[in-house]
Amino acid sequence: MDAQLTFGNPSVVEIDCSLFEIRGCELYVKREDLIHPYVSGNKFRKLKYNLEVAREQDHNTLLTFGGAFSNHIAAVAAAGKELHFKTIGIIRGEELSGKIVDNPTLSFARDYGMELCFVSREDYRQKEEEQFINNLRHQFGNFYLLPEGGTNALAVKGCEEILSETDISFDYICVPVGTGGTMAGLVKASSESQQVLGFSALKGSFQTAEIEKYTSKRNYSITDAYCFGGYGKIDIELVRFINEFKEKTNIPLDPIYTGKMMFGIMDLLKKGHFRENSRIFAIHTGGLQGIRGMNQKLKKKNLPIIE
Repeated sequence: MDAQLTFGNPSVVEIDCSLFEIRGCELYVKREDLIHPYVSGNKFRKLKYNLEVAREQDHNTLLTFGGAFSNHIAAVAAAGKELHFKTIGIIRGEELSGKIVDNPTLSFARDYGMELCFVSREDYRQKEEEQFINNLRHQFGNFYLLPEGGTNALAVKGCEEILSETDISFDYICVPVGTGGTMAGLVKASSESQQVLGFSALKGSFQTAEIEKYTSKRNYSITDAYCFGGYGKIDIELVRFINEFKEKTNIPLDPIYTGKMMFGIMDLLKKGHFRENSRIFAIHTGGLQGIRGMNQKLKKKNLPIIE
């Protein structure tokens, strides 16, 4: 059976920076979020070659890891359903086992056929240890292992394909950063004359160590200045920016990754960080499924929601 997902072509959209009272540079967004309704953006790129290899090796089960609102968990579940793989998700936090129906990501994954296995945070930290993986094989049988977030060499290979030959004309490539796999692919595919700027969704720039596993290029940097306090954290300012950006451009942003990146790009533009007349290429990595879960959190705190 073919292990190819049905997908659409991402479009490149120019942003009218004057709408944000910014001049002096050109800004474009690659709408990777339009690739697939559920396996969008970098999740599609990371899974593409992994799914091909899984099928070549005659696997019929995919097992992976993630948290309560993981884009990766949702994407693997959807890909598995479309391509007829059984899927298993090892979920961080035993307390979530009774809250599936209230969690948009986990309920989506379950509805798309994923078997959810909840483990303690202590056990979850062992997810890369051989004994822990062997115990999972004893429990579930043989499976194709996808790491948390989906990053491995095949994933990086897929992410290299985000950039096309025509994208060489851009001076800066901007991307949200989680594990670092997507950025590694972009750095590998970039020209030495281009600067790749990563906007970390977490505190720190530890992802550099991951990127160095896959490329010796050094034409990149990572900032955590726009992580808004850490992974999954958000405030009213970011919500308002995301809503304003959608209203002015008709492009939705997720609050975990692309919203923070685009906020950072706009702030750096206003501060004159980019060379005058630069052409900036921002990668929309998808993740829009996370908006529902974030809005649940915002409502509980009586804060504005993402429209």
